[in-house]
Amino acid sequence: MVKHAVVSHAEWTEARTRFLAKEKEFTRLRDELNRERRELPWERVDKQYVFDGPNGKETLAELFAGRHQLIIQHFMFDPSWEVPCKHCSFWADGYNGFFVHLEQRDLAFAAVSRAPLVKLMAFKQRMGWTFKWLSSFGSDFNYDYQVSETAEEKAKGQAYYNYHMGKSAGSERYGASVFYRDDDGSVFHTYSCYARGIDMVNAAYHYLDLTPEGRQEEGLPYPQAWVRLHDEYAR
Repeated sequence: MVKHAVVSHAEWTEARTRFLAKEKEFTRLRDELNRERRELPWERVDKQYVFDGPNGKETLAELFAGRHQLIIQHFMFDPSWEVPCKHCSFWADGYNGFFVHLEQRDLAFAAVSRAPLVKLMAFKQRMGWTFKWLSSFGSDFNYDYQVSETAEEKAKGQAYYNYHMGKSAGSERYGASVFYRDDDGSVFHTYSCYARGIDMVNAAYHYLDLTPEGRQEEGLPYPQAWVRLHDEYAR
């Protein structure tokens, strides 16, 4: 039970109105940050990446499906694992419902993992997901976009992730990458975010942040230690 001050409606409204001013300032700052993100320089993608999907082999350019923009959600699923990352699955439960709306704004969406396609499709069926999920097995894609560690990085115990060298995590990392395809067919990498940077695309976290108890992760062995695959929570 949360212990908290209980006040009259007038006092509550006054406090809420004061806090609203901070929320509006945060919204303005976020709008400015989003504008600056859109103005970041791009890099041309010259390497040919090929993915294995339900429609067969597809190149990165083909994933745009006639649109100009593409978001790739990097989904942690090492080829040796029987099930993927439960935290990435937490994110997937959210974007599974809204990817169809993104398509109406000139934006294609797909998740990519290193595990072979047969494992992806089996788990996708178990979870009841409908988003596009492809395998990058045998490709450099995950390594080039900082979400899979190389054998050399594992051996050294140091890996490049989130734009700096740090301690090796042993295998897979999470993130999201954005690409643009122009009318001539050229593909550009416009943005990638990792670690806490992908908090902003987890709708469940934003709902939890509105509540008195918040995310309730203080004192846990690590953030999201409470998270389970959605069919493993006790009912």
